[in-house]
Parts: sequence; structure tokens; C-alpha cells
Amino acid sequence: MMKYRTIDAERPAGPDRKERGAVRQSVSIAVKVRRPGENWFTSRITNLSLTGFRLQSFAKLSPGKELWVALPGFEGRRAVVLWTQAHEAGCVFDKPLHPAILDHVIKQARHSPVN
Repeated sequence: MMKYRTIDAERPAGPDRKERGAVRQSVSIAVKVRRPGENWFTSRITNLSLTGFRLQSFAKLSPGKELWVALPGFEGRRAVVLWTQAHEAGCVFDKPLHPAILDHVIKQARHSPVN
């Protein structure tokens, strides 16, 4: 089980953020998100990688909490919130995206008008 601590942004202890395992792509993707036992709501992902994403959301999210995110055209995927700051949250997927899914979602986002 991951352990978390609060620092200036609600961010867990851990490796330097520059040491991420995957490169993040800047995007603007409308997604559906839900917390366990709740209904889906719309949010936006502003960067995406094989292992995680940055989410903009007005919903209260807390480090260590589970959520589900549905990328356009795909079923919901489990993720865990790693940090929050204001209306943003850094999240990690329970299981990394397949590279073909990441490529598809990014290509779709770049060819679609911003919602």
C-alpha cells in the first residue's frame, strides 16, 4: 500500500517528479470520471502518458483515493490520485495504457476541436 504525506501541494513522498517512467504528452481531452459509488462527471485531462495523467476537475479529489476515468472511445480505467493542487490532480493508472491506445487517444485529441 502506498503511503502519502502532504507538502505544499497535496503531493505524496516519492521519487523526483522528473524521474517519471513515461513521457507525458500535452493534450486537452474531455473525459468521464467517477469516484467509487458515484455517478460519472465530465473533466479534462491536460497531459497523458502510458502510466498516468493530469486531471482538471472541480470535484474534490484526495491523494490515495481511487477513481475511474473513461478516455474517449474506451471503457473506464481504474486510477489512483497521487497529488492535488487547487482544481488539478496527478493520477496514475492501475495498469499502464497499451502504447497503441495512447497513440490513438493523442491522435484523436489533436484532430478534434477543443471542447
